[in-house]
Amino acid sequence: MLQQVNGHSSGSDAQGRESLREDLQEFLGGEVPLHQLDDLTKVNPVTLETVLRCLQARYTADTFYTNAGCTLVALNPFKPVPQLYSPELMREYHAAPQPQKLKPHIFTVGEQTYRNVRSLIEPVNQSIVVSGESGAGKTWTSRCLMKFYAVVAASPTSWESHKIAERIEQRILNSNPVMEAFGNACTLRNNNSSRFGKFIQLQLNSLLVPRDHQMTGAAIQTYLLEKTRVACQDSTERNFHIFYQICKGASADERLQWHLPEGAAFSWLPNPERTLEEDCFEVTREAMLHLGIDAPTQNNIFQALAGLLHLGNIRFADSGDEAQPCRPMDDGAVRTSALLLRLPEDPLLETLRIRTIRAGRQQQVFRKPCSQAECDTRRDCLAKLVYARLFDWLVSVINSSVCADPASWTTFIGLLDVYGFESFPHNSLEQLCINYANEKLQQHFVAHYLRAQQEEYAVEGLEWSFVNYQDNQTCLDLIEGSPISICSLINEECRLNRPSSAAQLQTRIESALAGSPCLGHNKLSPEPSFVVLHYAGSVRYHTVGLVEKNKDPIPPELTRLLQQSQDTLLKVLFPADPEEKSQEEPSGQSRAPVLTVVSKFKASLEQLLQVLQATTPHYIRCIKPNSQGRAQALHREEVLNQLEACGLVETIHISAAGFPIRVSHRTFVERYASLRRLHPRAPPDPHSPSPDEGHSGSPHAEQATLRALLQDILHTLPALEAATPAAPAGATPAPVHCGRTKVFMTDATLELLERGRAQVLEQCARCIQAGWRRHRRREQERRRRAAVCIQAAIRSWLTRKHIQRLHAAATVIKRAWRRWGIRMAFLASKELDGVEEKHSSQAPRSPSSFPPPLAQTKLLRAVTHLWPLGLVLANAAVGVHGFPRKLVVFACLQLPVGSPSGYTVQAQTAQEQAGIMSIRALPQGSIKFHCRKSPLRYADICPEPLPNSATGFNQILLERHRLGHV
Repeated sequence: MLQQVNGHSSGSDAQGRESLREDLQEFLGGEVPLHQLDDLTKVNPVTLETVLRCLQARYTADTFYTNAGCTLVALNPFKPVPQLYSPELMREYHAAPQPQKLKPHIFTVGEQTYRNVRSLIEPVNQSIVVSGESGAGKTWTSRCLMKFYAVVAASPTSWESHKIAERIEQRILNSNPVMEAFGNACTLRNNNSSRFGKFIQLQLNSLLVPRDHQMTGAAIQTYLLEKTRVACQDSTERNFHIFYQICKGASADERLQWHLPEGAAFSWLPNPERTLEEDCFEVTREAMLHLGIDAPTQNNIFQALAGLLHLGNIRFADSGDEAQPCRPMDDGAVRTSALLLRLPEDPLLETLRIRTIRAGRQQQVFRKPCSQAECDTRRDCLAKLVYARLFDWLVSVINSSVCADPASWTTFIGLLDVYGFESFPHNSLEQLCINYANEKLQQHFVAHYLRAQQEEYAVEGLEWSFVNYQDNQTCLDLIEGSPISICSLINEECRLNRPSSAAQLQTRIESALAGSPCLGHNKLSPEPSFVVLHYAGSVRYHTVGLVEKNKDPIPPELTRLLQQSQDTLLKVLFPADPEEKSQEEPSGQSRAPVLTVVSKFKASLEQLLQVLQATTPHYIRCIKPNSQGRAQALHREEVLNQLEACGLVETIHISAAGFPIRVSHRTFVERYASLRRLHPRAPPDPHSPSPDEGHSGSPHAEQATLRALLQDILHTLPALEAATPAAPAGATPAPVHCGRTKVFMTDATLELLERGRAQVLEQCARCIQAGWRRHRRREQERRRRAAVCIQAAIRSWLTRKHIQRLHAAATVIKRAWRRWGIRMAFLASKELDGVEEKHSSQAPRSPSSFPPPLAQTKLLRAVTHLWPLGLVLANAAVGVHGFPRKLVVFACLQLPVGSPSGYTVQAQTAQEQAGIMSIRALPQGSIKFHCRKSPLRYADICPEPLPNSATGFNQILLERHRLGHV
């Protein structure tokens, strides 16, 4: 809609608005103002006049969106409204718990489709049909919806996936400027009219994030590009935007390279007045770059388009002789076009002027010069062929850039943006196909909503009074019916292989289809034509050139000429296929039937409708307030015709009393069976079958079981309504009806059920989480106790082993000590006996001397031989005491024992001395005895060492001051 701005309101418009407000105040009469009614179903009574007044009041108050039951009515503001499509507003509608409570907006429809995909209610896939006249704002609406999905359908779980999502979203959005530049043009009704139809499939993936759906790609399917616009435009209309963007936005070097001098005039670029679209050349180039089309490829594209512009400047002069080819009026245009398209100049000129004919069984080749009109036709055909191939190649590049692998997405949201209904002073095959497509979409709406819903109400047993509506099936039978219709007659003329006569085609159509009420007559028309009464109005189609456009003939020599091009892009567009020659030149009876434009368009349209029928459709009706594109101007007659044509009043009537949500009993029970937790169950009826019996028995028993479960679920609705925070005290119960096989309800009821289901699932999730945490805590505690037991057992075992080793070592030491003690005692006693005998045989002793006993003498000799160990025992805390200790010390010091006079020992002094005195020498400093380190742990450490005791077996110190009395 933003691109539809053409002007501003004047003083007369301001006066008109003031008078409009006065009329509105008079009409309202103290009731609720019409501009505050967000839904047209609240208008009372629902008539065309009241609906028009409500829309007019809202349009004057700058409110451009209004609900009409299942349809959203969108009025084109024809002025920029940035705050209406800001990202903040998108997130607000996405985060709202009830988007329907907010103001009507296209974001409401977008969010509803997105939530339907997430809820997985069959059919899961969604589609949005954007319809309306040319200039009503369909392209802008589709563009805003794509931005909305790019914002809300992005919830990556990692930084890498975030980058991938951003790149895909940017490419999807960048496809808009490219498609609009190459496929849109300025017409009588719209400055940015789509000259092709497109169905955008937004692919969503829920495998990565189960609670959310992330956009992973998109696919674009196009329908019926109006390629004739390249070479022919009606008065006051323009060519495709891309040609004007090249001429306006090319740099000086590019102009020189593409031979586009300043002020250059091209016959295929009428109406050079500046528009907003021709200033978007840099935007188009940047978007192509993001789509993967690099700068050299872009240069080839623009160079080929410049070559087409120069091709259109080629004019031929009538030769006057049928045997001579026509002569070009400007050789420079031929030379420049051949240079830009990288084609040989002479073959190009020869192909445009001479036609090759193959005839006979031998396929003899004849060369026939073309007339001036035929030369112009072949030139235009060459340009249309190149542009159509280029457009299809761009669509394939966009799809390869944004389309995701089929295994990487699960659901999709389809966005249909087709050309609106058209009626020009001169209407040909393009307008016939465009209006035929609009008739099919209107029939889809009628069949899906107006007719099918009411018939389903009657079949399901609901009390329903049928609403009359306008059915356009009669018009469709006139256009595409069997066996005779307008399309079949045009295709038959193409198969007859004879010169087509416009008057003869008109006569055949009027005579063969005279009984159709949708076929009109215009006797006053100076040109052969026929009139079709469409649902949106009557349109007069001219039959001149209708058959030729339907054939869309492509001479084989033109394709072979383009295959000779040295341009890299044209080589891709026209590959040299050896099988193509055999296909283009079949012989005799093996010639295949020609596939006409109408046939191809009809097949693609049927395929599109099959996709739409497999989805849940949503409708947006775009209304054009005026034909001049002025802001704040609403022409009542034009809007009234559009409302009447689309059947909006009937839609409002059915929506006000109908139930748009229809779910089968089994699906309803499977989805909302958890709601029975909110309602205390009544005691079971002994006569009613159990669920197991119902599923295993007859279909009637199963249906009865499903109905019982349905009643249990529906009984929870009052509790859900009471639990709703925003519910008023005296609110009416949610409208829901249980039919024979389906449950019918409104959007509000569905939202209420979904909220209750979410609450139950949340409670179940909390119970599961609590149970799991309790189980995990118990497991952790059990493992901890087991670990403690294992650790205690291991430590006990290690301690026992250690103690056992200590006991074993102690036993060995005690045994060795006892053995040594016994041996020492024996040796000491033996040697002391020998000493006693020796002393007794020596000289007599003095009275002061007292000979030592025999035991002491033996001990002294024994200790003399084992003096290190004896020294240790003498200074240990335990061991011998008294005189034996002194003997051991003397023996350890190896004192002379030969002569009794060699030493004298005072008994009292020796007993009082704590140290040792040697008659040979005093030790100088400390004396250290080093023994081998004991293998026992802590054997060299005394727990509580005494001050006069040794510190261990490994180190014994004899302090110097202890030797003072020797």
